[in-house]
Order: sequence, then C-alpha cells, then structure tokens
Amino acid sequence: MKKTMIRAMAACGLLMSTVPALASGLDDGAFHLDHASTHGLELARGADRIQIRFLAPNVLDVHGMPDGKQTPPGIVMNPHPVLTGNVTASLKQDAHDVTLSTAGMVVTWDKRKARLIVADAQGHELLHTDPTTLMAGRIVLNHDGSDPFYGIGGYDAFQPAPGGILRAGNQIAVAGQQGHPGAPFVWSTRGYGVLVDTVGAHFDLVGGSASIDQLNRKDVDYDIIVGPPPKIFDALSKLSGPSPMFPKWAMGFTNSQWGIDQKELLDIVDTYRAKHIPIDNFTIDFDWKAWGQDNYGEFRWNATKFPGGPDGKLKAELTAKGMHLTGIMKPRIHVDTVEGRYAQAHDFWFPDFPAEEDYFSHKPVRELDFDKPAVRAWFFNAALKHSFDTGIVGWWNDEADDTGSSTQFLNMERSLYDGQRAYSPLRVWSINRDFYLGAQRYAYGLWSGDINTGFASMAAQRQRMLSAIDTGEMKWGMDGGGFNGHPSDENYARWIEFGAFTPIFRVHGTHDEKRQPWRYGPIAEAAATKAIRLRYALLPYIYAYEHGLHVDGVGLVRPLTFAWPDDPKVRNDISAWMFGDSLLVSPVVKQGQTVKHIYLPAGRWTDWFTGKVYQGGQSIAYAVDATHWSDIPLFIRDGAIIPMQPVMDYVGEHPVTEVTVQVFPADRATRFDYYDDDGSTYAYEHGVYFSQELGTQRTGNEVTFTTKAPSGTYKPALKDYLVAIHGITARSVDSGQGGLHAYASADALKAATGEGWATGTDRYGPVTWVRLTSGQARSVTLHGATAH
Repeated sequence: MKKTMIRAMAACGLLMSTVPALASGLDDGAFHLDHASTHGLELARGADRIQIRFLAPNVLDVHGMPDGKQTPPGIVMNPHPVLTGNVTASLKQDAHDVTLSTAGMVVTWDKRKARLIVADAQGHELLHTDPTTLMAGRIVLNHDGSDPFYGIGGYDAFQPAPGGILRAGNQIAVAGQQGHPGAPFVWSTRGYGVLVDTVGAHFDLVGGSASIDQLNRKDVDYDIIVGPPPKIFDALSKLSGPSPMFPKWAMGFTNSQWGIDQKELLDIVDTYRAKHIPIDNFTIDFDWKAWGQDNYGEFRWNATKFPGGPDGKLKAELTAKGMHLTGIMKPRIHVDTVEGRYAQAHDFWFPDFPAEEDYFSHKPVRELDFDKPAVRAWFFNAALKHSFDTGIVGWWNDEADDTGSSTQFLNMERSLYDGQRAYSPLRVWSINRDFYLGAQRYAYGLWSGDINTGFASMAAQRQRMLSAIDTGEMKWGMDGGGFNGHPSDENYARWIEFGAFTPIFRVHGTHDEKRQPWRYGPIAEAAATKAIRLRYALLPYIYAYEHGLHVDGVGLVRPLTFAWPDDPKVRNDISAWMFGDSLLVSPVVKQGQTVKHIYLPAGRWTDWFTGKVYQGGQSIAYAVDATHWSDIPLFIRDGAIIPMQPVMDYVGEHPVTEVTVQVFPADRATRFDYYDDDGSTYAYEHGVYFSQELGTQRTGNEVTFTTKAPSGTYKPALKDYLVAIHGITARSVDSGQGGLHAYASADALKAATGEGWATGTDRYGPVTWVRLTSGQARSVTLHGATAH
C-alpha cells in the first residue's frame, strides 16, 4: 500500500525529495509519519492514511482516509480546480519534528506528540490537531481561546439575531429557509480559515477547541487557509469556485412586484423614465406565467395579463426603454398536466413530498428533485427557452427551501445556469432564498426572505447581510421596504438608502404592494431618488468590485473585520460596513433618529456629503436629518480612488467616454483596478475586457497619480479620466513627458478636450483636476502645498 501510494504521488508530481520516516516510539494506536516531501506529508496507521499537502502557499489540505479509501470531492468544491497543489515547500526534519515552510505558512508534524501544528509565515502557532480523530469522522482543531470566529451560517427571515456576526458554541452548517445561508466554513480574524468538504456539519466552538462532525464523507477532507481575511476569501473562492459576473444592468436598481399586468408595468416604467429615477430591472411574480394551466404553464407567459409577452412585442418595447424583465420561478409543477405526467413517468418528484394544493392556483402540485441530473436537464425546457427569448432574462427562484435539503435550491439554480449558458451567450442573473457554499458558482444571489416592514426588521437586515458574506455569499439583497406590510414613508426612504449600499439593490412587497418611490410622498421620493442616483453615479466603482469578486473572491460589501482584523471594536460591528475599499457606510435604521453614533476605524475619514474630516479609531456623534431623511452617513477612506460617471436613467443609456475619478491620496500607496467589458456576455472569461490599474500616493507636498498599461482585448468607449485629486493645490504638474497644459479654472479644463490640469476648490477643500487619456501607462506628479 505504501509503495503504491508513493508511486501514485510521484506520478502526479507530488514528490520531489522524499524523506524516510524516523522512528517515533509511539504506540500502535497513533499515526506515524510514513514519508515526507517538499509537497507534503503522509501519515499511516495500518491501512489508514492521512495525506497532508499544500494546494497553495497558504492552503493546506488534510485528507483522512480510513482503510486508505477515498471518494470524489463533493458539491462544495470547485469542479474545475484552480489550486493544483504545485507548491514546493522548504523541508526540515530531525528526530522530533518534520517542518514544511512556504511563503504563506509553516506546518510541523510533532513526532513525539503525534500532532500537526499550523503556523503563519512568521511562525506564530494558529492551530494544532491530533489527526487520529479523522478516522472517526471528526475534526478537532485546538487554538487560542480568544480567537473570534465567523462564517458557518446566518439567520432566516424571522429569527432573532442578537449574536450579530460572531460565531460561538454549537453551530450548524446547513442551507435553511427564508434567507438562511450555510457553509462548512469557519474563519477567524486571527488569520486562518477552515473549509470542510461536506454537505452538512456541526461545529462546536468552545474555549480553545473547534470540533466539526456529522460530516457526509467517511474520508474527511478539509483545507486550512492562512492569511488576512481577503486572502482567506480569495482561497475560498478558488477552492469552492468563483462567482460568475452578473450582467452590468444588475448593478443598478430592481423593482419587484406581485400583482401586475402589462398595462401597469408599462405605466410604471414610463413614470420612472419621466421622473428620471434610474432603474434597469423589473421582476414579476406569479403574474407573468400561465401558472396552473396545462402545457407547461409554469414556464410560459400568461397571455391574458401580458398579451405582448409570447410574441416578444413587450420585450421590444421595454428594450427600447432600457428595461430588463426577470421573473419568478418555483420548484414545483402541477400534477395533472402534460409536464406533471412527464415528471411522474420519469421519476422527477422529490422523495416523500406528496402532492398538495398550491396556495395560488389551488390545484395539486409536487416538487421536483433538482439533485437529479435528468431534472436539471429538463427544467430549462423549450417553453422556458421561449420565455427567455421573449424577455424573461433572469430568474427569481422561490420556495425551494422547504425540503430540508441543502442542495435543492443550489441545484435548481444550477439547472437554470447550465441551461442558459448552453443556450445563450447572455450572463445569468438569479436570486434565491437560501444558500449553501458552492452555489455561488451558478450566478447565485441570496435574498433574505419574506421579511416584515418596519424599522426593526430593516435594522435586522444588517447582520443578515454581513453573516451571509462571512459564509462566502457575496451577492446579497433583500425585499427593500419589507415584504409583509406597508412601510411608512420614512421607513421606505431609509430602506432605499440602505439598499443602495448592498450588492443587490431591490424592492419588493406582498400581493398588490407597490414599492415605487413616488407612492411614499414627496419627501420620501426625493430622498429615495437621491440615493438611487448616487448608486448610478458610482456604477464604474461598483462594477469593478463585481469583477474583483470573480477574480479575488471579495465582493462589493465586506464587514469591517476584513480591513481591520485586529481592531476588537469592529469584531461584532454590524452598524457599518465597507462598500468597496474606499467607502464606509452606516445607514440610518431608526425612526426619527437625530444623532447616530458611528465607530470609524483607524485612518482618516471624510464625510462624503459635507467634506468634514474625522480621525479614526473613535466613535463620532453624527447628526441625522429626521425631517427630510435624505442624509446617508457615508465616509471616504484616506487613499480612496473612486471612479464615477454621469447619472443615466439606465445602464448603457449613453456611452461613457469620460469618468471622473475622485482621489484622496494617503501617505501609503493605494490602487484601484478600473474595469469594463461588454456587460452582458461571458467574453470576459476569454480576455475580452479592459482593466487598468490606477494608483496614488502622497509624499510631503507632492502627490503622484499613475495609470499602468491596461490588460485585456476589450475596447471601451472610455477616452479620458478626469481625475480630481483632493487636498492639494498644485503649482505644477509633471507628466514625465513634459508639463501638461494648465487651464485657468476647472470649468475651462472640463470644457476643453485633451489632457491638462487646473486647480480649484469643492466641498472637500483644495483640489487639482487632471485629465489623462485612458488606456496608457502614465505617471504624473503634482507639486504644491497639500492640505490635510
């Protein structure tokens, strides 16, 4: 057995310098070092094997195989592995220890105690474990008792959430119901994370021990990731699979509604356009489909309510107005229909779920079993393809969370993702009502379920969002305004302001509830419109983070712990979060609030709306307008680089030939990857994109701003960056290619074409404007007196 496994590892390139085991003197009940190489270790106890290998410099895979047997990776793991294990470590061995060191971690096998020790690259111990427990299907990891933990799961729509985002005690990794996320993944701001390849798990986090059991694989396989939070989530994305990019229109605003027909839909869209309230997507509930009718009524248009649906005329009319349509999908179909009889004949039903009366059609329905490949292949059928062709270009998947399965909803979305990708080049968009890690691979967005209206319910969405992100679901949204009930005007306005700073910006309500801004009075409409328009101005910034999520595993919204892991004051902070790297937001979630206490982490912060500067590391008392509801506590982080564009009524209404880049230089170097592509297809997966790194740094009375050579083959409409460099009145600007043309004022520069610069002031104080041609590698230095 030993020779066979060594030959297999050698054939895979896993052995470079095999070192024979040294006697340990342990009794026969313990694992012994079988061999060590620069790629990992193998432990043995009779026929039992434990393989320990590096998948990346900061990722260690530990695989326990009773009797040496192993099974294929499960649905949590990326079916197209990115981390191949081609890592070479430094190997040292003596009579007591075997130590493997990479640039990301140090791993030691203690021969005397028969334990595995994992440390960071500096040698600080993080975890140690006796791997013998793997043979009993249990992982036991010992750690410092003060380590804070995150991940594993979140909250459903109606569950109290007093625990915030910290995790302790008994925790269950499961895809629950009504907005609940789950992941067999736990991580700590101490600098490590643990991902287990299992569907379902129990975590017990007590004192200095983390034990994980009730796994669904006999050969227990888990990964230890070492690094700060962004590095942990980068590795998680590569291990479990990256999130595909949503279409660019999905960065905008979505109005969902239950109870609507074609005439009302067109009237609503026309009102949005007449009022210049930006919107890109209208999502339709049961109303769009022929629900309850025979001949695939669950998958096709309701021609009575939407006469222009089946022939595509409605789609053409809405396309001309810049509006996309998305529609609800259910996991159940009607039994006494052509499709129901087909499902019966092919054994498509979810087991142990008999037919029951549907609450909407009042006819018998049954739930499909999406774990079956044949069901998934059938679900994106000819009727649904026709609905897609005629305008339903995204999927609101509802109510597949009541079977007790952690994979039913995942595989329902998987069927739509695989079906659409095989049928169309257009990107998949979906929202879903629960989550299990692995689902993110299928363009899967989580919304928080059928939440109530009111300020208390709105406030409770913060920990739901941040908990979901901590499990690896970075695409999150909610029923803005609340699903059940009717929000007050103030509640609606504040909810829109909250939603504008979430990944999926959407409103919805129960049957016949309307969520358009103009239905909540002129004060709420003005506040909501202002927030929506700010969201659209920030679209270049937002879209860059959508791409960043795909590449690096960290999305638009992240808890404060991601950037300040060592600050105990943000350890369980749900009142604020980072919106990208540069913006901290803390929405108002209390009725009639006049003062909001906000903790700003270390650094220098500038109020987005007033320009007032705050030093971080303290809580501030922030004045709130309880009369007009139009203020959003929003702060700019020192070093920020924020590209913005003119506000449009919808994404792509006009070509963006110039973006304004707001720059707040810091003493440290900062960077931002400006990104663009066609916004609608998967061509970006093949290099058809435009990406250019922008960078800045302040050094004394000088500020540098750089643009690196771009990558990708996409040619955007963008011609120029109009860079607003705050905190400096430049006396001269050196481009390295001679001086740029100086204009007398910012207005003169903006009215001109071509490169140049000018100075002025705005609400942030002194500013120097520099126009640079995009797509070129440039470096400019501003010489002048800085203002801090």
